[in-house]
Amino acid sequence: MKKILLPFVSMLLLLCVINQSAQAQLKRFSIGPFVEVGFPTGDFGDTHNTGYGIGLGADLKLVAGLTAVGSVSYFRFPGKTVSTPTGNYDVKSANVIPIRLGLRYNLISLLYVKVEGGTANFTGDYNNGVGALVAPGIGIRLLGLDVEAKYEAWFHDKTHGFFGLKAGYNF
Repeated sequence: MKKILLPFVSMLLLLCVINQSAQAQLKRFSIGPFVEVGFPTGDFGDTHNTGYGIGLGADLKLVAGLTAVGSVSYFRFPGKTVSTPTGNYDVKSANVIPIRLGLRYNLISLLYVKVEGGTANFTGDYNNGVGALVAPGIGIRLLGLDVEAKYEAWFHDKTHGFFGLKAGYNF
């Protein structure tokens, strides 16, 4: 985990510094870090606790009110101990790298709706492999601060769905 996190954070800081110098030349593009929390629902909620993630997002303004968005993150949902009639067992943690692309539309100057799709790369011992994802959401963006509420579903063998809150800052 530490071997992955240190290069990821270093790259994130480097991209933020590069973006700051490019801001004067490229006003239609922004990039920045974010954190998110996910509250699992359905069967996923029966086997996993609240998850946390960190990532890097970018957006590119297309036309009035419409923006192309993308992000990559690392999400971890710790497993629970599940009781069955035959005994208890521990569920492995879900470690996932979601890669999302989508569109955001500003309803008014601060309020937006967004829909993203992409892949969910499951790593580690739990449900290893790649699945699809969809993530509709609604949010507020004030200057560089971005706060979003969303529902995200990952489709790999079964649906792994959760309600999420995401907060970030775009440079």
